[in-house]
Amino acid sequence: MTDEDWERRVAAAWASIDEYDEDAFRAVIGGLAAELPDGHPVAAFERACAYDSTGRPDLAEPLYRAALTGELPGERRRRAVIQLASSVRNLGRPQESIDLLTAELGRGSDHLDDAVRCVLALALTDAGREREAVSVAVGALARHLPRYQRSMAAYAKALADP
Repeated sequence: MTDEDWERRVAAAWASIDEYDEDAFRAVIGGLAAELPDGHPVAAFERACAYDSTGRPDLAEPLYRAALTGELPGERRRRAVIQLASSVRNLGRPQESIDLLTAELGRGSDHLDDAVRCVLALALTDAGREREAVSVAVGALARHLPRYQRSMAAYAKALADP
């Protein structure tokens, strides 16, 4: 088995998630994860994702944390932070989610920035900080608009600084 082959099989499993019931899908991902060495952070990450995607953030949370304590390669590290923050938000801990995502925004920038901000906006809403949440969401959307980017960025800033 090559890393490339394993990644291809994982991607194929995720592409077919809707063909499985929740237990069967978790078993498919669990089988693929079992092909990696014991304690491998990618195995923990993929299992966490499978639990999260099938409605079990309570079981995903410790696996995300385990993945993040290892050296999770590439964008999986950032995805693990985003998904952990989403899980803890879903488990009723929005401030922990906000803290994770705020720290993540300070770590640098990449193509997942708007995903970080999207989950942050949800967590802010759950924390009762709706104006700030709308500010974060509008600010993230502003860059993608065909027009009005400058205006929307200004409105986002005004929402955060009433």
